Amino acid sequence: MQIQKHSIPNSLTFDKRSVLLLALLTLGTAAAVRAQTAPGTAIPPNRATSQDLEAAFKRADLNQDGKLSRQEAEFFPAVVQRFEQIDSNRDSFISLDEFSRAANS
Repeated sequence: MQIQKHSIPNSLTFDKRSVLLLALLTLGTAAAVRAQTAPGTAIPPNRATSQDLEAAFKRADLNQDGKLSRQEAEFFPAVVQRFEQIDSNRDSFISLDEFSRAANS
């Protein structure tokens, strides 16, 4: 009776190729993800758009005269606290322009 010899494939070479392929795929994927992230293109957090600011201003402008009195500004506690600072022309009212500048500062 003859003993058959089994040939074992060179599994070490196969394992090296598999590890190398996995490493290359991982690095390639990471590079692709990093390339898709454009720095500085996102809207900064807590920054309202001009449409948002205008809508909020109009809701607070109860008499629709295009300016906020101190009483109307009470809808915005942060505005009331800084009313004199925001009212840059010192007319005792806050215009939409003054309101927008304060919101974006």
